Amino acid sequence: MGRSSIDLYANEIGAAFVDIESFAAYVGGSPTNIAVGARRLGLRTALLTAVGADPVGDFVLRFLEREGVDTNYVPRKPAARTSAVVLGIEPPDRFPLVFYRDNAADMQLTIDDVLAAPIDRCRALEVSGTGLSREPSRSATMFAVERARAAGATVYFDLDFRADQWHDARAFGVSVRALLPLVDVAIGTEEEVMAAMLTDPEQLRIVDAQVSAPTIDGDVEADIEAMLAAPWAPRALVVKRGERGATIHVPGERVVLAPGFPVEVHNVLGAGDAFAAGLVYGRTKGWDWFRSARMGNACGAIVVTRHGCANFMGYEDEVLGFVEGRGGW
Repeated sequence: MGRSSIDLYANEIGAAFVDIESFAAYVGGSPTNIAVGARRLGLRTALLTAVGADPVGDFVLRFLEREGVDTNYVPRKPAARTSAVVLGIEPPDRFPLVFYRDNAADMQLTIDDVLAAPIDRCRALEVSGTGLSREPSRSATMFAVERARAAGATVYFDLDFRADQWHDARAFGVSVRALLPLVDVAIGTEEEVMAAMLTDPEQLRIVDAQVSAPTIDGDVEADIEAMLAAPWAPRALVVKRGERGATIHVPGERVVLAPGFPVEVHNVLGAGDAFAAGLVYGRTKGWDWFRSARMGNACGAIVVTRHGCANFMGYEDEVLGFVEGRGGW
């Protein structure tokens, strides 16, 4: 559940944003990427997003239908627009992106839209932090989580911190902490974990459009410890650590380290969503934390060697072969 968009990726790899001459059109948005990634791995997925009554919405829905993602519960919002993202690719560490989300249709999701979706029949629900950034999406997201938990589903919460989508970066942490008690598995980068615990605005030094993540001054390990010790702690916290892999933190248990897979980076955007798809796949199949996170790491490693996000997610046989070809689990 959450945002969707048309993603325009620069075709000129390494070019400064002002020198880009052409773009390739793909589909994106963190929950949308995860839905496609999980479907390619063999899970049955439905997406609860919203699109405008516009050709861009047609573009997004057509792709999802071809991928086999259930779009029967995606409402059209005639007074809003399907969102867009424009992205540059300057490896290894510069990936400028610009969001066009004024009056975004997916932020108009309502409680009624949630009631129309099959959340009470799913085994897992994944929601994202951006969905909490304004109403009516905030209430709809929280209601969806309540409904999923009542049905016995596993709730995954991608922290998904996009600073420019919030009126105050500290409001992100307030909203995240309000939802975490209902969450089974929270997933975030080191920067997102720190953002969830942010109270001092000066810690957020800059949100640079030339990188894919904010720069936050802080101690991520201390923030992880504080989050897990809080009365509103999630049941598990998965921290994505880039090329170092991922760590899984369950209160009262030893930390699980799942190493990453070394590859040559082409584009890091979408790697975290591919990771989440692999993690959900593994946990849904009953795998332990280590193997599930390694599956996520493999999905992420494959995507970073490619041009875009949803359109380039790995398939089940491909990812399993990738793991086996690099020493297995």
